[in-house]
Amino acid sequence: MLEVNWLLFIVASLVLIVTPGQDMILVMSRSITQGSAAGVATAAGVSVGLIGHTILATLGLGAVLRTSEWLFIALKLAGAAYLVYLGIQLVRSAKHKFDISADAPRSLWRLFFDGVLSNISNPKIAVFYFAFLPQFVLPNSPRPTLSVLVLGLVFAGLTFLVKGPVGLSAGLLSGWLRSRPRVIAWLYRISGAVLIGLGIKLAFERRA
Repeated sequence: MLEVNWLLFIVASLVLIVTPGQDMILVMSRSITQGSAAGVATAAGVSVGLIGHTILATLGLGAVLRTSEWLFIALKLAGAAYLVYLGIQLVRSAKHKFDISADAPRSLWRLFFDGVLSNISNPKIAVFYFAFLPQFVLPNSPRPTLSVLVLGLVFAGLTFLVKGPVGLSAGLLSGWLRSRPRVIAWLYRISGAVLIGLGIKLAFERRA
């Protein structure tokens, strides 16, 4: 059995996934302009892109976790600082405008690959994964690399479970969000607070 804080991980992941961002806007825009199937295909591509980041993060973290103490501390502090930075940015972006632009029609396969490329080519997501996933591996875990891999795959699955339905109902959801800017503002504030809290937790985490 993996030594993972599942409850905290799932709650934090869902809060971050539902926050409007690049991927959410991409899914909603495809659905609004080309229909629900287009939105679901894009959401599937985004989730597959996250699997790519999971593999990269697992390989990188596994190498670091097998090396010296000072490299572990350096990774921990860098990850903590990055999470706090992202959290502050989200809190400051609470007045973010939720704009969706129309694009030329594309095939479902092209939409799927667009979702994959949009996600896997984003270096910010790679850094985020590298900082986010280790938060939920318990310090005494004998298999931290496997734990990170499983967490990344679960995060990708949760992403599709959230953004797939968003693709199905994007037209209604988009109109609802546009008419309620305070909802978006609070989503940003809550997500920012979650990231800041995780960053502080990571900074004081001790290695077993």
